[in-house]
Amino acid sequence: MAGAISPGEHLSLLDDGAQLLRQALRSDRLHQLGEILSHLPPDQAGLRLRGVEGLPPFLAASGDIGRCAASVLGETCRPVRAILFDKTAATNWALGWHQDRTIAVRARVPVDGFETWSVKSGMQHVEPPFALLSGIVTLRVHLDPVPAGNAPLLIAPGSHKLGRIAEEDVRDVVRRCGTVACLAEPGDIWLYATPILHASDAATKPMHRRVLQVDFAVGELPGGLEWLGV
Repeated sequence: MAGAISPGEHLSLLDDGAQLLRQALRSDRLHQLGEILSHLPPDQAGLRLRGVEGLPPFLAASGDIGRCAASVLGETCRPVRAILFDKTAATNWALGWHQDRTIAVRARVPVDGFETWSVKSGMQHVEPPFALLSGIVTLRVHLDPVPAGNAPLLIAPGSHKLGRIAEEDVRDVVRRCGTVACLAEPGDIWLYATPILHASDAATKPMHRRVLQVDFAVGELPGGLEWLGV
């Protein structure tokens, strides 16, 4: 990380690759979402979700979370991957600067431009062409307060416009773009361009930091590949 870290209240998705949607979930709906997720294992740094009862209505294009994605991608968007993160004193990890480059699919099908296959939590993942990644948005739904000491996501504004960034160039790109800390209150949603460079420090004052992260996309995949979905 280079340079000073600034708050990101006034960022825009188009220019910066990130935008804060204040109180996108009312307290009653946030409570319902917390109840839906409460039975999931609490001791995993990142839990990939599929088939969670009660979650689809929140993620539909007309739902509390999905409509935030639909405001950018249109009413035909759909959730294609969901991960629940929680940092506590027991699971207090740090994550270096990187781009999210994989998507989750139903099965491995050889298609030109789709490479570097992997299996994560029993789910098939692959790196698609970068143009496809550029059409995906990522929403991070905050269930807990994320002040500066509770490991807010760090982003490099504008890095989403630079295409696939080589590992050896990441540090220089972060230095040029600067670093913003995505502070949040419960019910806030941060909306990101999926390819944005991001990182996370370990919490200096660890407490629960539950974040539901959902990727949304439009359209089908080529060559017989299918989104795994949530």
